[in-house]
Amino acid sequence: MLIQQVSIENSETLKDVRIEDGKFVEIANHITPKESEGLIDGCGKLLLPPFVDPHVHLDATLTAGDPEWNQSGTLFDGIRIWSERKKKLTVEDVKKRAIQTLNKQASHGTQFVRSHVDVTDPDLTALKALLEVRDEVKDFIELQIVAFPQEGILSFPHGKELMTKAAEMGVDVIGGIPHFEFNREYGVESLHFVSDLAEKYDKLIDVHCDEIDDPAARGLETLATLAYETGMRDKVTASHTTAMGSYNDAYAYKLFRLLKMSGINMIANPLVNTFLGGRFDTYPKRRGMTRVKELTEDGINVAFGEDDIKDPWYPMGDGNMLDPLHLGLHVAQTMGYDQIMNSYKYVTQNGARAMHVLDHYGIEVGKQANCIILNRGNFYDALNERAEVLYAIHHGIVTVKTQPQEVKTYFDQNK
Repeated sequence: MLIQQVSIENSETLKDVRIEDGKFVEIANHITPKESEGLIDGCGKLLLPPFVDPHVHLDATLTAGDPEWNQSGTLFDGIRIWSERKKKLTVEDVKKRAIQTLNKQASHGTQFVRSHVDVTDPDLTALKALLEVRDEVKDFIELQIVAFPQEGILSFPHGKELMTKAAEMGVDVIGGIPHFEFNREYGVESLHFVSDLAEKYDKLIDVHCDEIDDPAARGLETLATLAYETGMRDKVTASHTTAMGSYNDAYAYKLFRLLKMSGINMIANPLVNTFLGGRFDTYPKRRGMTRVKELTEDGINVAFGEDDIKDPWYPMGDGNMLDPLHLGLHVAQTMGYDQIMNSYKYVTQNGARAMHVLDHYGIEVGKQANCIILNRGNFYDALNERAEVLYAIHHGIVTVKTQPQEVKTYFDQNK
């Protein structure tokens, strides 16, 4: 396959890209087509590595309103409603909803997904389902699964045993939720357990950390210290960290030093963070999101996730990573022209770095041929106008092809 004349990651110089045997084999200004070689005329459109969603909950997806809607819009009501919904989970139910959502994500250009799955369930029904889904979607999406203790590790009956069983069943990542444990002591102990479990089974770590508007929530400093002292470093990710929006600047300054030393990754979820955050405020009302701009400027890896898609925590969502990116730039106030042009990295390379897949991710000769072509010439226009994904290519095979919508307008018809 030969992709002709595309702008690779906003480059002003158009390039041709050749794909053979599922890999990028040549990138140059002009490449002569081979006989019978498949051609895609890029027409100067934007070529990017595929979108990455490093934080979503596929076990709960498409359950909004069942058994009730989250009328308060709080994180805690979402957990309460989900605890009722998960009582009637079946493997078939979870698989059907998860695959439907993954297909939707793929249609929008996402090819790498990390899904948290609730393991505070004695039967581990959702985990069993998503382990099957991971294999069934491998031809178009690379899926990582996180053992996520939604109701706590120490604060849920047999929480440690369930997490250990999940690790043995083959999850990719070990999760945690220290701010939801009964007390700070449990929160700290849970993080040490997560670290030990991940090291024992050679897993990555991704913790729901300090997802609360409480300036006293300090799980992140413990997680980052563990990342640093164990040497796991960038194998560790802290998701949400919304309490950072409530920290005083003196403490944040001290914390940033530790975050840089640790090499930890950060994931913000702008759609859900801003929806759930600030619910207990009157005015002034907090934004409910971590310090994206400051973390980025300090060289700390930050990625965006969609988090929830029509579930008890968030009633909307379409699987399009341009949505959390668009809102995230507004909330983080990172909307200089260059910032917008380069913002695709929040939903591509940065997420791939957090997922630890950079060894086979990116538009480089020798790497797996995974890419998307957007229907605009640069990312500023693509994001602003929600450009269609004209082509998605996974392992050198076209998995998505979109015919742009034709719109006709009629003005001043009576003149």
